[in-house]
Amino acid sequence: MRGFDVVKRNPVATAVASVLAAGAAVTLATTGASSFTPAFYGYGYGYGGTAVPAPTAQTAGYRLIGSDGGVFDFGAASFQGSEGGTHLNAPVVGGTDVVSTGSTSAGNGYWLAAADGGVFSFNTPFYGSMGGTHLNAPVVGMASTQDSKGYWLAAKDGGVFSFGDAHFYGSMGGTHLNAPVVGITPDPATGGYWLVAADGGVFSFNAPFFGSMGGKHLNAPVVGIASTPDGKGYWLVAADGGVFSFGDANFFGSMGNKHLNAPVAGIMSTDNGNGYWLVAKDGGIFSFGDAPFVGSMGNKQLNAPVVGMMD
Repeated sequence: MRGFDVVKRNPVATAVASVLAAGAAVTLATTGASSFTPAFYGYGYGYGGTAVPAPTAQTAGYRLIGSDGGVFDFGAASFQGSEGGTHLNAPVVGGTDVVSTGSTSAGNGYWLAAADGGVFSFNTPFYGSMGGTHLNAPVVGMASTQDSKGYWLAAKDGGVFSFGDAHFYGSMGGTHLNAPVVGITPDPATGGYWLVAADGGVFSFNAPFFGSMGGKHLNAPVVGIASTPDGKGYWLVAADGGVFSFGDANFFGSMGNKHLNAPVAGIMSTDNGNGYWLVAKDGGIFSFGDAPFVGSMGNKQLNAPVVGMMD
């Protein structure tokens, strides 16, 4: 899920948190089950300065989320249920898991979010949703709080809805945007969050602004964002697999300028921040840094496209 052309890496952006210009769309393709892992291993540090060991094929795991509510688990990530095969009023657009407290995500519950604001919980409490409520724009993303006792939903117009112990720190709702919001990620250090728009603009709320791609030329629109474990940086990923790193988020590689069988749909960091995975709409997985490849849905029949991943 990374593009290859000019490898995109850690551009220094000085724009304030506002979306400045829409990125140029591009024709996309994708590879299936693949793993690109540069030699980078060791220990990283999570929030609070605790050493987090590099994941291994035995301890790493992730789940892929389909727009029909299907969930596919790999490695140490266990299956807790899904909405696959169930009638939905709106497609699922993303999800988030209960924050891991150990070395694996096995047994952790998770939530799925639909475009109409509906939330589906699996082996974890339900804190509320926007299902059945009028929305000015569809929901596009979801993020959980550090203690997993709440979550936020983000809408395409920049609106933010908070539930449980997730505090509302502001939104872009009612503000003119140059491009729609496509994702949200929490700041594990402050309890705030970042929103990202399709043109690479980043909006920070009770969270530091480390830069963005707003106002810069993009070969493909941005589709996701992931924060580093210490909250001092973040990565953006584009539909062509290009990766952009800011703050203390290191660049470990991308699919930019590489042929893809399907566009990239999201990005997820390893627990120690020394690697990340990209997921494509066809279920292909691309791993970088210390992120192990433990399986994918690439080259397999899917009832609906993959829209994101969680651990």
